Amino acid sequence: MRTVIVHLANEEPFLAEVEDLPGAQDTVLYCINPRRRDGKDLHYVAPEVSTIVVPWWRVNFLEIMPSGEEEEIVAFYRD
Repeated sequence: MRTVIVHLANEEPFLAEVEDLPGAQDTVLYCINPRRRDGKDLHYVAPEVSTIVVPWWRVNFLEIMPSGEEEEIVAFYRD
């Protein structure tokens, strides 16, 4: 599961989880646990809803958040 920030046309961005990153053939985006970036509920989604389906024509772009599996790059510099 990956956490993404979804940027919709004419709406504030929101956080959600996706099972897999979307492919070129996908026409919708399945968003699990959609919420505002501050963790509050989205005003246009009922509080008991856990998954929403967003058509691609509404999505401007996605930001893919780093996962805990990715290791941190440490660089060493000499003075």
